[in-house]
Amino acid sequence: MVKVLHINTFHRAGGASLAASRLNNALNAVGLESNMLVAHYDGHKDDVVRIADSRWGKMRFWFRFILERLYFLPFEKDKSVRYAFSPAISGMDLSNHPMVLQADVIHLHWVNFGMLSIENIQDLLALNKPIVWTMHDMWAFTGGCHYSGNCRRYEQNCGKCPFLKNPHENDLSFKTLERKKESWLIHQKMAIVACSAWLAGVARTSRLFQQTSVINIPNPINTNTFKPIEKPAARTELGLNPEKSYILFAAAKVDSKLKGFSYLKEALSILQSMKPHIGERLELLVTGGGESLDDLPLVTHNLGFVKGEEKMVKIYSAATLFVIPSVEDNLPNTVMEALACGTPVAGFRTGGIPEMVDHQTNGFIADYKDPLSLAKGILWILENDPEGSLASAAREKVLKEYAESVIANRYLELYQRLVSS
Repeated sequence: MVKVLHINTFHRAGGASLAASRLNNALNAVGLESNMLVAHYDGHKDDVVRIADSRWGKMRFWFRFILERLYFLPFEKDKSVRYAFSPAISGMDLSNHPMVLQADVIHLHWVNFGMLSIENIQDLLALNKPIVWTMHDMWAFTGGCHYSGNCRRYEQNCGKCPFLKNPHENDLSFKTLERKKESWLIHQKMAIVACSAWLAGVARTSRLFQQTSVINIPNPINTNTFKPIEKPAARTELGLNPEKSYILFAAAKVDSKLKGFSYLKEALSILQSMKPHIGERLELLVTGGGESLDDLPLVTHNLGFVKGEEKMVKIYSAATLFVIPSVEDNLPNTVMEALACGTPVAGFRTGGIPEMVDHQTNGFIADYKDPLSLAKGILWILENDPEGSLASAAREKVLKEYAESVIANRYLELYQRLVSS
């Protein structure tokens, strides 16, 4: 049986880590020997190994993280881009790690913030083992940014980077992309995977991967964990009114510009002007932190940071719909979780969201960055799911396309092909 080793910076902190952890679980569930090697881990799981458990080892990880941030500090345009650009100058050489040497397949995920430098990835490639790299954002083929916004200079040589203080032709983004081109020799035993068709399409236009086959395989989800609960029961358990309708917004950082909470605020104001009495039956649920929720047009329940999947399942099930006004996203775990719980989704036409949400079938796709369109989408879901058809379609979508066994078997075929080659 194929032995797979997943390498990721964190175990479950952040969307990419959660996706990698779920894939590791899914592969073990179908009989593979799958393990994770991480830099930061605060749990206890036999198939997840922290690279260094000693106090000194933990300190070295944070030292590398700080070194990377200090290196970038003189280049950054402002603090809003501080964690949106990774030059990958600091990392660990894992090419001699016992778990790497024992693995039949090395599976890379999100490896920034001092986990692997560009040269460390080159060292892994030099082992000539089959390598799969699942991209959870755009970093693998850009000059350093994780999402490029409107910039498409990654299609050429980068340079003139909008994230940098003094952008020019040979700036840090140009030099970082040059390091990638020199270090990452794409060989027959390497497969580049994108979680969404959107990201796969973007990667194929990049200078780095335009001559490479980029495969699209979504992230998996445990549909036995994320499943619908009767809404009145879920609302009662959360201390909510079972007779009211609820909009849900969820993000680790509510005030992150990428998550677009300001567009939801504006959409709710528009919705109230369209339906002046809607606040009598509709309220807002918010999970996460970092944003003032005092000036919203609806009664708002701030649920804060939620730990544990069991409670999140109750929250998704309690919601009438989930709204994701992100302006840049790949294949959001939150959308998949909401759909698995039978909760329709409204979001903008961006990234992988239109692949997950089938317009007016299991949710509503609004025009990009258009609060009026988003308000209409919210209202459409509220008025068009009295029999639960949207909820049923939401659940069915996940069972068909994102269930653990479906995704695990797709990766198993890929691993076997690479190993046999």
